[in-house]
Amino acid sequence: MVQSFMTDRKAKERDENKLALEIMTRAWERKQLRDELFIQLCRQTTANTKSKSIERGWQLFTIALAFFPPSIRFRSYLEGYLWRHVEPSTDSQKVLVHVYAQHCHKRVEKMTMMGAKKGLRKPSLEEVQHAKEAPFNPSMFGTSLEEVMEMQEEVKPHLNVPWVMITLSETVSRLQGPHTEGIFRVPGDIDEVNALKLHVDKWKDPPPSLTDPHVPASLLKLWFRELEEPLIPENYYQDCIDNSEHQVNALTLVKSLPDLNRRILFYLVHFLQTFTEESSSSVTRMGIENLAMVWAPNFLRCPSDDHTMIFQNTRKEMSFLRILLRLLDTSEVSEQQSQPHQ
Repeated sequence: MVQSFMTDRKAKERDENKLALEIMTRAWERKQLRDELFIQLCRQTTANTKSKSIERGWQLFTIALAFFPPSIRFRSYLEGYLWRHVEPSTDSQKVLVHVYAQHCHKRVEKMTMMGAKKGLRKPSLEEVQHAKEAPFNPSMFGTSLEEVMEMQEEVKPHLNVPWVMITLSETVSRLQGPHTEGIFRVPGDIDEVNALKLHVDKWKDPPPSLTDPHVPASLLKLWFRELEEPLIPENYYQDCIDNSEHQVNALTLVKSLPDLNRRILFYLVHFLQTFTEESSSSVTRMGIENLAMVWAPNFLRCPSDDHTMIFQNTRKEMSFLRILLRLLDTSEVSEQQSQPHQ
């Protein structure tokens, strides 16, 4: 099937996306096929002189790494293979191999941490198409805040904070999230979250059929969690921990963040503060304590791998966020950001 997709062998299925979907579905359902797929792709894209075949092979790499990672045993070999192709000098017959390789190398890291596609639904044709185009149409997820704003400049130039954050937070509110028990704590249906992620990654507003506020709430947390660098940059982390019980210092600290980070943090805290009001928390059962518990990891990310330190700092991270939720004056959040976007 791999050779058929790469046009090295005649295929019964003429639609390349449907053929890719069949390959992905089989490997997604049967883990033992995943490394076999990656091994075959490494072989088929080595010393290949056919430009169409080369491009199809790298497209299949890209699609596969959107759904599942290699095994731990095969990971280092695959990373090495991809790394050897990240320079433009590896391009072949007008095929931008290095663009595919750079994208795939990043995906290996991400998929190793996140694991295979979650949910009960099998890979879809829309997901295959989206994955195939990803190297040349960057995602708003799993990137940096600066890169998100660069992408946004073309489609939403009037906004000074990420459209995806505004859209998801407004959708949570529109779907009565502030009056939904367990909001931000209860996860949304993973298949619906995946579908919504695919939707907003194309700069589309959430569909009218979406009715569960837990879905955009889960995706909003996911967007922050997947950022390359946390909302509060790593070089501020220790100061935040050290001042987790000092209100004045904590408030001063967030005001000194880089401009973009500060604007986003103020917007997010402003949004979350609406959930701390008695009229909301009495229904959601998500007061400041619970909000701080579920949201602190999306504000601060411990740079250490030491489990003891991570555990010890968790309470301090929560304490820091509690100060922001209680005391940060977010009145500077512009009217433009608070109103529905255009």
